Amino acid sequence: MERDLVREDLAHSSPIWVLKVGTSVLAAPNGTLDERRIANLSDQIAEVVQSGKRVALVSSGAVGAGIGRLGLARRPTDLRHLQAAAASGQAHLIRAYDEAFRKHGFSAAQLLLTRSDFDDRARYLNVRNTLLTLFEYGSIPIINENDTVSVDEIRFGDNDYLAALVTNLLSAPLLVILSVVDGLLRCDPSQAATVTSGSGNEPIRVIHDLDQAIQEHVGPGRSLLGSGGMRSKLEAARLVARAGGSVIITSGLRSDAIHQVLYGRPIGTLIPASGATQQARRRWIGLTARPRGFLIVDDGARLALESGRSSLLAIGIVGLEGQFRKGDVVGIRDLQGHEFARGLCNYSLEETQGIQGLRTDQIQELRGRVDYDEVIHRDNLVVLG
Repeated sequence: MERDLVREDLAHSSPIWVLKVGTSVLAAPNGTLDERRIANLSDQIAEVVQSGKRVALVSSGAVGAGIGRLGLARRPTDLRHLQAAAASGQAHLIRAYDEAFRKHGFSAAQLLLTRSDFDDRARYLNVRNTLLTLFEYGSIPIINENDTVSVDEIRFGDNDYLAALVTNLLSAPLLVILSVVDGLLRCDPSQAATVTSGSGNEPIRVIHDLDQAIQEHVGPGRSLLGSGGMRSKLEAARLVARAGGSVIITSGLRSDAIHQVLYGRPIGTLIPASGATQQARRRWIGLTARPRGFLIVDDGARLALESGRSSLLAIGIVGLEGQFRKGDVVGIRDLQGHEFARGLCNYSLEETQGIQGLRTDQIQELRGRVDYDEVIHRDNLVVLG
């Protein structure tokens, strides 16, 4: 296979990789866990680690494995059966990984996360510190959503999104998503399995404009066992690319997919970084934590904030939404309802309601004091791309 110097440089210069493996890659058609594929993936991951890199693995497959373990005919649709399948399957999944990695002198470590672990700053940092410490001990973190306790309010939706959040949490330069198709194909993904190599439906090798790619090439197709689809993978790629990371989407059904990525071969689809690498704290504010509420601002405030040199003052705020406390992440919307920035709010909802639209001297006259000149200081504000 021909060389790709861009991919070679990306693979070699990325000290931390995040790998995401989908349910359909790991499960046989009847829902049982394919332990031969687990062993093959583990062999390749060990090769990456032995090359001097650190790898965090976001692995689906718990529900799929549980389907086989519990003898279910198909993926459940109700919450309690899904959670039971996840509980049964997760134990089987982590055991299979641990046994496979121990053959190479590594051990697997399990982290089960919910969306709220990324919303809370202290818990977010605890997850990051745990992962970095596991790297020091030569362990390979196996990360999955805690499906046994997750409900709609704290779910990620799919592990593509979780993998993107983990990539940004670690400031990892590279996320590799292993799917059942070799990247973004030019036809409807639901028909991809019937398209043969060399038929003119080879994957798009590089995507620079994700909006155009989603509009032109992404259909509603998804696998029978998985919870995501190509759209979710491209949305995850957008989150990583905006933070300064790159993403490769390729087929985990290939026996050498990770090996080929390690050596910079042009397989799958590459989505290169679209923005400058952001500091970890700004990634959390702008791309990770969910806003607790929203501030609606006038056109003058939007212009000032997008310049990157101004803080948000109370006089520019014309409306409020949601419930938030002092120190929470809030979104900032313009008069048309478009969210263009996020930041840490210096005031609670009730306090902001009392000062919105006022100048600093008016706040002083009204309250007898001004706790903060800015509702959001520019150092705690991220303009969204």
